[in-house]
Amino acid sequence: MITENFYFGASPEIIRRARLLRLTMTYTEEILWERLRNFQVKGVKFRRQHPISRFIVDFYCHELKLVIELDGNVHQEEVQQERDVNRTYELEELGLTVLRYENNIVKTNIASIIKEIETYLK
Repeated sequence: MITENFYFGASPEIIRRARLLRLTMTYTEEILWERLRNFQVKGVKFRRQHPISRFIVDFYCHELKLVIELDGNVHQEEVQQERDVNRTYELEELGLTVLRYENNIVKTNIASIIKEIETYLK
C-alpha cells in the first residue's frame, strides 16, 4: 500500500495526468531519465513524472525527498519564473529539496548534472 506522503495528497486526477506524461516525456527528460533510471546514480531510485501535492515533478527520489526539475525556454519568461519560485517554495514546505537544471545543460553537459546530483546524494 502506498502511503499518503508518497504523493503528498495528490488528487486522482494529478496521478492520472502523471501517468500520461510518462508516455510523452520531452527529449531532455529522456536524456536525464536514461542516466537516473534503474538505480544508476549511487544506487538510489528515481521516479519520473511523479505526482506530489498539486504538482507533477520531472524526477523524484522518495528516499531522499529530492525533486529534480528541468527548465526549458518557457522558464525564461518572467511569469513562469515567478511560478517556478512559488512551486519550489511549496515543495520545500513539504520538506523536499528541489534541484533545477536548464534543458541546454542536459543536452550539452549531462555529466556535470550527474556529478552534481551524486555530490548532493553524499
